[in-house]
Amino acid sequence: MKGIIFTEFTEMVEDKFGFEVADEIISSSNLPSGGAYTAVGTYEFDEMVQLVSNLSKNTGIAVGDLLFTFGDHLFGRFFSIYPHFFEGKQNSFEFLSELEDYIHVEVLKLYPDAQLPAITTEIAPDGNSMKMSYKSSRKMGNLALGLMTGCARHFKEDITVEKISEDDEGTVVNFLLTKK
Repeated sequence: MKGIIFTEFTEMVEDKFGFEVADEIISSSNLPSGGAYTAVGTYEFDEMVQLVSNLSKNTGIAVGDLLFTFGDHLFGRFFSIYPHFFEGKQNSFEFLSELEDYIHVEVLKLYPDAQLPAITTEIAPDGNSMKMSYKSSRKMGNLALGLMTGCARHFKEDITVEKISEDDEGTVVNFLLTKK
């Protein structure tokens, strides 16, 4: 997993829960990296699992809710760090429909070893709803849900995002985004 995800997660924890909590979840985890992350580094996915699990234990907030919160935070950070991905995009559906064929392609140019989820989208003919499918062995559908929510907020749109189906393992999650 790319280091930027770890550095942004740590920043979110520090901002929302304090430096002490961030230090506690790192020290209570068995991290090969020791919790020292760089944005361009690559780290084991298990480190993120440990950090999120320990944050859940520390705060009493469910892992799924923490992943959602992180996804929402992460979208705003992506806009700050990678503004060129947003150029010319007028709304959430336009942006999200280009994830797989444009944004993920560009991310792989920056980080060739990145392991990205597979995303498919289908906008309804009336343009008021969109189906999105998330596929990843990492089972982070709630992170994707938070990212989509952050996207709607970024574009100042009133959009409901809901999970409409999820396989038993959480590797395939289907969402419905509906404009209000």
